[in-house]
Amino acid sequence: YVEENLGVMSVGFLLSSPDDAVIWRGPKKNGLIKQFLRDVDWGEIDYLIVDTPPGTSDEHLSIVQYLGAARVDGAVIITTPQEVSLQDVRKEINFCHKVKLPIIGVVENMSGFICPKCRNESQIFPPTTGGAEKMCQNLNVSLLGKVPLDPQIAKSCDNGQCFLSEAPESPATSSYRSIIQRIQEYCDQHHFQEEKII
Repeated sequence: YVEENLGVMSVGFLLSSPDDAVIWRGPKKNGLIKQFLRDVDWGEIDYLIVDTPPGTSDEHLSIVQYLGAARVDGAVIITTPQEVSLQDVRKEINFCHKVKLPIIGVVENMSGFICPKCRNESQIFPPTTGGAEKMCQNLNVSLLGKVPLDPQIAKSCDNGQCFLSEAPESPATSSYRSIIQRIQEYCDQHHFQEEKII
């Protein structure tokens, strides 16, 4: 456990050096995913978050299959405002529909930069096609929120500190808290509906 209420597992923990590359094909990768889901002692948890690489590869299909018997609340899909990122996200949304994985919503990361001094917002990655907001409207998917760039996020991560505690006044902190609340509300509602069915 990283914190009393946060456990983490990564293939990076199993490497002899953090600079080692992991060059594995399907069966070996899928075996490791299965092992992480089945053999890691997660203890009593409220949420299990599985961070996957972008795209719709073997890893995504394996995770959906291995968790098929579990009550999966859904996917949170992360994007940035640029069209090249949105193209991949549209494929991920289509993948979720095909495998009947509910979509909790989309988060737009790197959504502008708010100057900590003057509070003016600049679009570092202009949403030339409307960004996640327009895409979500077109695809009838919830937009959970937009997280602006904040150099303190990387600094906190590099130092192993909680960004929300280190920068409570940051606009990004406010965005994260709102997104977390929306995910919790979705999960609570999802569990309530399941209990009514049972």
